[in-house]
Amino acid sequence: MVIRSAVLLLGFAVCSCRAEIAPPTLNISLDEDPEVRWAPLIKVFDVDYLNKAAAEIIDATVPKWVHHAIKPIVMALEKYVPQPYVGEIRGLAAHFGGSLADVIILNFAYEVSAFCTSIIAQDKKGHLYHGRNLDYPHPVLRNMTIDVVFLKNGEVAYRGTSFAGYVGLWTGQSPNKFTVSGDQRGSEHLWNWWKNVVSAFIFRRSPVSWLVRETLEVAENFEDAVMRLSKIPIITGVYYIVGGVRPGEGAVITRDRTGPADIWPLDPVNGGWYRVETNFDHWLPPPARDHRREAAIIALNATGQDHIDMEALYQVLSLFPVCNGITVYTTTMSAAAPENYKTLVRPQGCGLD
Repeated sequence: MVIRSAVLLLGFAVCSCRAEIAPPTLNISLDEDPEVRWAPLIKVFDVDYLNKAAAEIIDATVPKWVHHAIKPIVMALEKYVPQPYVGEIRGLAAHFGGSLADVIILNFAYEVSAFCTSIIAQDKKGHLYHGRNLDYPHPVLRNMTIDVVFLKNGEVAYRGTSFAGYVGLWTGQSPNKFTVSGDQRGSEHLWNWWKNVVSAFIFRRSPVSWLVRETLEVAENFEDAVMRLSKIPIITGVYYIVGGVRPGEGAVITRDRTGPADIWPLDPVNGGWYRVETNFDHWLPPPARDHRREAAIIALNATGQDHIDMEALYQVLSLFPVCNGITVYTTTMSAAAPENYKTLVRPQGCGLD
């Protein structure tokens, strides 16, 4: 009740999120050939529905002239897509019975318009909690959200939350090592969409979500993850929010295409026990219309470091406008307690009654 009362008094309302549901969980074996490892998808989803949903997302995200112009280019540049992603994308096209070019375009379409809120927080005992809302202006994605457990040699290598047909990750956890979420930096304009494709193929830069997945698979610890997420060239600006397992292991990495613009660590000794990142540089004020950061900060201060935990963090992420009409899902996680990884889909988004 502390957080609810404080936030209401300060003018922010608890959202009317209803009937949150857990997404289906898929086990994907990294020991399988990339072209067949996503076969479990077709046991969970209707292929015709996935094809229609993919077409809807492409039509809404990629300008038609770009779609038509880029199809032959994408096909010609297939050889530039690294493994395992080219194999997985080829396999998805085979499973869906669709165009390889469309599956590649779909995966790049997801790299645009990911408006999000991520929070990393540390309690008084040094336990770290990481939460995120992922916002996309495509309601159909609520029906395509999946939790994916990636297995190697029969053991959990890492896990994350994604969408059916998408090989990247914006949210993930390497058990007992680190957690990571990605937030789009600024407002990506659709007419710059082609620049991301050029960056990916010609300059061999990684899509931001592929770097998340690669880091989850290979990084040994929090420091290694921060180093990789800071320095490896990517196709567009992004914020990587990373949490570890030891006190103080938390940071927001503000990325340019070629390297870090800023690294903003937790500083609990001096009162910086949490960090809130939305889609704008933390050292600048957000646009006047966007109150997500303000609402989250007020709620975290009302909760207090003594009372922060997974449930309290979920409640902060459930407040309007932190959670809003285009929120697709909320994930809470803690690398030191990997069994507590939890994603809930917001079937109707969040808004005020």
